[in-house]
Amino acid sequence: MLKKWSRTYKSKWGKTKWLLSNSRLRSFVPKTVIFNKEKMLMMVSKYPEVYFKPTGGTGGARIIRIKRPSKGTYVTQYNSHKTAYSSTEGLYRKLKQFANGRSYLLQKGIRLATTKGSPFDVRVMVQKTNRKKWVSSALFTKIGKKGKIVNNYNQGGRVGAFHSTLAGAGYGKSRINQTQTRLKRLGVDVGRCFDRKKSGFRELGLDVAIDRQGQLWILEVNTRPQFYPLKDKKDKTLYYRILSYAKQYGRYK
Repeated sequence: MLKKWSRTYKSKWGKTKWLLSNSRLRSFVPKTVIFNKEKMLMMVSKYPEVYFKPTGGTGGARIIRIKRPSKGTYVTQYNSHKTAYSSTEGLYRKLKQFANGRSYLLQKGIRLATTKGSPFDVRVMVQKTNRKKWVSSALFTKIGKKGKIVNNYNQGGRVGAFHSTLAGAGYGKSRINQTQTRLKRLGVDVGRCFDRKKSGFRELGLDVAIDRQGQLWILEVNTRPQFYPLKDKKDKTLYYRILSYAKQYGRYK
């Protein structure tokens, strides 16, 4: 029998609009707008930290963080390189030049919870069974490398176990279990939302931030989520669980 591959959809802005159109999900989306001068002025005046992200990028590449350390001063960070600007005009010129005609988003920065001093976010792997039912098949964390602005493993981050990461953030067992339930429910809700927009999705990878107050924020939804780093872990349970679902739609790695 021919396997049905999972649909992919690259536009971060398109996926953000889907989430915002859903009454159950919009409160989980940080303020996100398409980049232009007017929107940039609004975002950097309103929020102390803003991320400048390509609408079609993957792996945390070509992302700039903008911070406002004091009134009228802006500092950008790209990879490990920082640049200061004394005016929004200079900042705008820099971002426009960097975009080079490509479409970019501006997203409110989230003050991430930390585990043993390192920031982290959570990957929620959501997959569809052969009975066309969405399940949150795995949770794991991406723990950031010092000096980096994103936690992705191809940007120097490392994969962590969900329970131990949250324990390192000061969460007790009960709160960890409650957060796990909320994340799994969120994953299924996003899967159902995407099904209402386009057919053919069989897997999604949610990147979810947990802020210092425990609020969940959907940073991004990936339609071709990578899980190969789990194969290098000593405990490969999550890797094989994800793979068991993936094989049902023709994905083997």
